[in-house]
Amino acid sequence: MARSESLAVRAGEATLAGTLLLPDEPRGDDGGRFPNVLLLASWLPRDRDGAWDRTGHPAWFAAAADGERGLLARLAEALAARGVASLRVDPRGCGASDGAWESTPLFTKIDDARDMVSAIRGHPRLDLRRTAMVGHGEGAALALSVAIGDPAVSALTLIGPSARPWHDVLRRGVAERNRTGTDRQHPVVQALDRWSEEIIERAQRREERFDLPVRGAGTVELGLAGVEQAIHTPALALATMLHRSVALVHGAADAWADPEESVLLAEALTAGGNGKSRRVIPGAGHDLAEAPDVVVDEIAADLAARIRRMELPPVLVAIEEMTDGVR
Repeated sequence: MARSESLAVRAGEATLAGTLLLPDEPRGDDGGRFPNVLLLASWLPRDRDGAWDRTGHPAWFAAAADGERGLLARLAEALAARGVASLRVDPRGCGASDGAWESTPLFTKIDDARDMVSAIRGHPRLDLRRTAMVGHGEGAALALSVAIGDPAVSALTLIGPSARPWHDVLRRGVAERNRTGTDRQHPVVQALDRWSEEIIERAQRREERFDLPVRGAGTVELGLAGVEQAIHTPALALATMLHRSVALVHGAADAWADPEESVLLAEALTAGGNGKSRRVIPGAGHDLAEAPDVVVDEIAADLAARIRRMELPPVLVAIEEMTDGVR
């Protein structure tokens, strides 16, 4: 049976609340340490499980459907069944974490992801030499940004990623949600889609904030620094700087990032010399909620098989030796 541990991540002035899921026992000659994966959630307020954050933002989202489970929780369980530990964390201002989601810039989220990796490396049961990352939606850009500069991350799985700049992806998503009505039951999605052009224009003018009216939740002061940063930091550019094993997974009915985005990302990854694969899940949306557990299990199995033992820089070797003494 997998075992859950609560883990507090110190991220600058904020404390982020997370769950570390450990498999029952290490396998083979693992030296008592588990390979591990950091799971990063998509855009809009989400909890550590990858579901809409109805705890911190109850008025922003409609009630959960019966049996609804977050994608990251499903992946964590599937990874644990394959002997791989995972960490998933409430983003700033969501769940039990400090901060305000609506005013957190993209670059701060990237720094937070780095702090999450550091928390993994400070745990005595986790193998510093075998680390991977899963990025869902916006989390894909965070994972790319961290992995580019981290030689100990050997593999990535990017689910529902975008490739183009944020404003292009948002406009295409708004058009698709207008057509299908996907996620329009959520007041914050209705507000975002209605005011999308105003948000884009103000961010491009480098205004600091936009007062977003959310039905039933009043006016939300949406910080625009993160929007501007996302516009100028497309995953397409990040992918050319990466040299890792990458799997791209996309729901065929994704209304937030068109499946064509992962085609473009695959081309950029190939140009950068990365090993990559791409899988489209028929009938599935952005959160892969329609995908059966066997498909989620296959995604986890693929990632587990691609985690490699990496050589560590001296600073991480020192951390590894210190945590050896803790166990």
